[in-house]
Amino acid sequence: MEDTYLLKHPGVKKKILAGGTGPLPHFPPGTKLVFNFQTLLDNFERTVVDDSRLAGRPAEIFVGKMFKLEVWETLLTSMRVGEVAEFWCDAVHTGLYPIVSKGMRLIAQGKDPLEGQRHMCGMGNLFHYHSTGFPELDELMRTPQPLIFIMELLQVGDPMSYHRESWMMEKDEKLSTVPLLHMRGNALVKQRQFREAASEYKEAVLLLKTVQSREMPGDADYMNLACLIVPLELNYCQCMLELHEYYEVIEHASELLDKHKDCVKGYYKRAKAHAAVWNEKEARRDFNMVAHLDPTLASLVHRELRALSERMKEKYWQEKDAYWKKLDVKDAADEKEKKDSVDEEEKKDAQVGDEGGKDDGGDKTEGKDWQQMLRLVMLLQEQGNVLMKEKGFQEASTKFKEALDYVDFLQNKQVRRGDEDWESLEKVRLPLTINLSQCMLELQRYPQVVQLSDKLLESHQGHFKALYQRARAHAALCNEEEARKDFAALEKLDPQFKPVVRQELKKLGENLRSMHAQQNKTYWLATQEKLGPREAQRKKFTRELGDSEEQANEIKQSCKTNEENSDNENTASAEVPSDPN
Repeated sequence: MEDTYLLKHPGVKKKILAGGTGPLPHFPPGTKLVFNFQTLLDNFERTVVDDSRLAGRPAEIFVGKMFKLEVWETLLTSMRVGEVAEFWCDAVHTGLYPIVSKGMRLIAQGKDPLEGQRHMCGMGNLFHYHSTGFPELDELMRTPQPLIFIMELLQVGDPMSYHRESWMMEKDEKLSTVPLLHMRGNALVKQRQFREAASEYKEAVLLLKTVQSREMPGDADYMNLACLIVPLELNYCQCMLELHEYYEVIEHASELLDKHKDCVKGYYKRAKAHAAVWNEKEARRDFNMVAHLDPTLASLVHRELRALSERMKEKYWQEKDAYWKKLDVKDAADEKEKKDSVDEEEKKDAQVGDEGGKDDGGDKTEGKDWQQMLRLVMLLQEQGNVLMKEKGFQEASTKFKEALDYVDFLQNKQVRRGDEDWESLEKVRLPLTINLSQCMLELQRYPQVVQLSDKLLESHQGHFKALYQRARAHAALCNEEEARKDFAALEKLDPQFKPVVRQELKKLGENLRSMHAQQNKTYWLATQEKLGPREAQRKKFTRELGDSEEQANEIKQSCKTNEENSDNENTASAEVPSDPN
């Protein structure tokens, strides 16, 4: 068939390559057209620019919905179903084809055709970025030229036979659809179909944002639409929380809070999401903001913060356990390697093997460098402190002992006594020994407390805590002389500590009396054992002499009082006149 010009459309020629079936369809607004196309350059080679068959899916447009390349709607509405036709279009109709082709190519690659674009027309975006990203399309932009389109109309869909996309709706239709989507979303939430409900809420938000984009920011209509978006966004975030899509919640809640600074529910949902992904600082900040904006929720915030602390503590121990397991595996491998090496050396030279067996580092230090040991010391100290707070003194003492073993090894093998590093390790040893001594005190292992305190006081004379712990241990062991000596030193170091010392001395006396009662000893027998027979007799005589002198003084004072009373009676009788009768 020869080329024919389409009526009322100058610059367009049509050649039918294969006839269609049936009469020419009716194309009311909203009609869906499904077709394949091939784009060719108008040159001798007829170079192929695009082919929808290579993308694996046909193209679609909707009549009357302002498709960017308006001439395509004209071409397709001149065809029957199944028809294949070739159209020559002048450059006046093909100026926007590079933009249309770019969008279709991105869609075929599974990408968003609007990604990275600013809110402006298509040509504006093109000039802003200077390139479509495809050289052949850039060439068409620089030199507009006629193009040839070979089209095959596959299907003509009735406007009411498919689900209408949001961009196909008018403003009133979009606004009337939002409440329906909201209701469907709420119903799905009640059925715990959160994924489907989130889709409904998201579609409603997109409809409102599409309408809002046509309003002037700050106008009443713009603000009213913004208020309608808030509950839908919050419902969407709640669905994402239920689906454990926490980063999605953080993203949408942050976007919402950028526009609505006083949205309490937005802060709460974002705080829950931050807490779920271990963002403790951000979660606490948002929870505190909830309590600040609505004081009635203070109790709820308190519960959430307490639960957050428990979860962070649980995560801490899980990470530490995982870390220790890795270290145990490494230590086991290093120990096995070391053992194999020692066995091999022993076979070659027994003496060298013996010297290798005298390694003071012990199994714990094998395979670890000094930096790793220092990290382990800090980690063990932190774990021990946590266990002490939880009253786990037995486990805490184990941690402190292991940390002290590492400190001993580093001081004895890695540094020289008196060096700066040695002094630093000594500062690390001090709190470890104090805490270990306190654990032993709580576990009633008093001899070990005395031993630890004695060793510590050798290098830290007059250390208050060490003296107090040793004094308590001596008192519990009924070492009266040593306990009193340490308590006296404490009182001298800090006079304000005197009430505590008096209380501890009282407990010491009770312990001594209890011990003597169990041994059926009187006070004088206990004193005789303590001071010896002669000293005890002297003390007894001194006390009896003191009692005799006290009794003599009492008798003397009584006699003196009687004499004074008698003198007073005689004086009174001399002053009374005698009766003349």
